[in-house]
Amino acid sequence: MATSLGFPELLDLVDERSAALRKTVADAPDLAVRVPSCPDWTLSDLVDHLTAVHLFWASAVAAGPDFVPARPEPETGLPLDRALANSEATTAALLAALREAGPDRPCWTWWRDGDTPSTSGTIARHQVQEAAVHAHDAQLAAGAPLPLPERAALDGLDEFPDLYWPLSAPWPHAPVTVRLHPTEGPARSYDLAPAEPTTPAQPPTTLELTGPASDLLLTLHRRRPPTGLLTTGDPALLDHLLSWTRLG
Repeated sequence: MATSLGFPELLDLVDERSAALRKTVADAPDLAVRVPSCPDWTLSDLVDHLTAVHLFWASAVAAGPDFVPARPEPETGLPLDRALANSEATTAALLAALREAGPDRPCWTWWRDGDTPSTSGTIARHQVQEAAVHAHDAQLAAGAPLPLPERAALDGLDEFPDLYWPLSAPWPHAPVTVRLHPTEGPARSYDLAPAEPTTPAQPPTTLELTGPASDLLLTLHRRRPPTGLLTTGDPALLDHLLSWTRLG
């Protein structure tokens, strides 16, 4: 589903959520604390990851469709002030590349074989989600998680099924209609079916999830349990959906 946010608003959200991550880390008393939602990482690792991500996508946007993916190697293990300064500089570089490109430049993306266009605009849109979810990861580690901003969460609910589900393995279960119903807006419906039609043909069952947009999106990203969401339909379908989705 196309974004309802304008390109300048996407860039503002990338900047805002990246700054929120850095502020959480700067205020944390222990940078070696593990990130519960990314247990292999510490808070320091999370900053280094954001730096690497922004270096990568700044290069991808600048190069356009001829970009040859290469893993960036930013300095790691730096003192906190230098690590945060590096992160801030790479966020600025990403935003500068996106502003120079505008929303319509064809670009290399890892989702190029899916249903989402490969443009600088979709990169900007996805970087909102990258920064927003990782800012939440940092807040979890610091013991003070906050909901995702409503604008980012609602747009993430529109982006997530179109980006991740077409690139996941074929749906291995009976046909299902997934309805995501944020309390802040209208429901979104998506049909999942196995690659080979079932015999005899079965009408799809329905799995509906209702709750705040932030809770819905963080559940899809496996950042929070589905407790607190109103689930209509077989709860096992939700377990299947979460375990089936390929994240990145």
